[in-house]
Amino acid sequence: MGILYEGANFNIVAIWFFILFALMAFNEFGRSSKWGGIVLFLIVPIILTIFVWPTTAAPGNEYGTGNWFNWVKTYSALAGCLGFMAIRYIPSLAKKKWALCFPAFILAFNILEAAIRDFQCFGYGAWNGAYIDNLWVISGPWNIMNGIAGLLNIILICGWFGIFVSKDKTKDMIWPDMIWIYVLAYDLWNFAYTYNCIADHSVYCGLALLLSCTIPTFFIKKGAWLQHRAQTLALWIMFVMTVPTFADRIAPVPTTHNPTAFFIVSLLALIANVVAAVYQINIIMKRKLNPLKNEVYVNTKAYKKVIEENKSLKDEVHVNINI
Repeated sequence: MGILYEGANFNIVAIWFFILFALMAFNEFGRSSKWGGIVLFLIVPIILTIFVWPTTAAPGNEYGTGNWFNWVKTYSALAGCLGFMAIRYIPSLAKKKWALCFPAFILAFNILEAAIRDFQCFGYGAWNGAYIDNLWVISGPWNIMNGIAGLLNIILICGWFGIFVSKDKTKDMIWPDMIWIYVLAYDLWNFAYTYNCIADHSVYCGLALLLSCTIPTFFIKKGAWLQHRAQTLALWIMFVMTVPTFADRIAPVPTTHNPTAFFIVSLLALIANVVAAVYQINIIMKRKLNPLKNEVYVNTKAYKKVIEENKSLKDEVHVNINI
């Protein structure tokens, strides 16, 4: 028995890696081809909405996929994917300030959904653990801690007016201010959310899913973290809504149900987001920036690397103007 999860056999480990690489592969298909993205994030969801999900994700079903959160998360993730595709493939949109607000809005909305869910799980009062909506949850201070971490993560969102479309053939949506500091703080918060609220599914929807967008961010396409995140999230939740038995019956990896593990995971997430917030506020105050208008991390190596890899020499080095 492990600290976070019960032991898994070779077959389960193999399935976990298959899920990880499948998400990365479909993400690459969706981002490398406009038609690939349209098929994955528009045509397939329409078919599933009409013919599959009313059965597999019916309210109150035995698999826990019929709750409000799953449905809202599915369509908000898909809205992000389609909105980002519009920015990528409609040249005039990437030049509109109102359009560049959309990525920040959809990211904040998705985080807020999860923070509300953490607070809701605390409100259940399941102090010794219980099955609620056919999902095992245990209420505790970790829900409050991680809910606060999520709200801080929303505050950390910055630099959306610096978003641009890469000059290569994939036309990725690049957000230079989303450097590793934010990605790390988000990953720790989101993993804690999945551990708290979807505990016995979190080895997939937490660990594997987060790695499937974080690995491409650092090793395949720097600066496109939110695009990677939206697409892999949409892919995963569409799969879960379609095959709700997967995490519970086909390849289960339950948590240890140990309150100490829940506390430590959420504490780490809260600390990471507090540290990131303090660091960001310090930069804002020193440089006298307006975080609603200016990019914050333009002087960092991570920011400059993203610009170097995604803009041609004819483009401006960065956009950091008062709007």
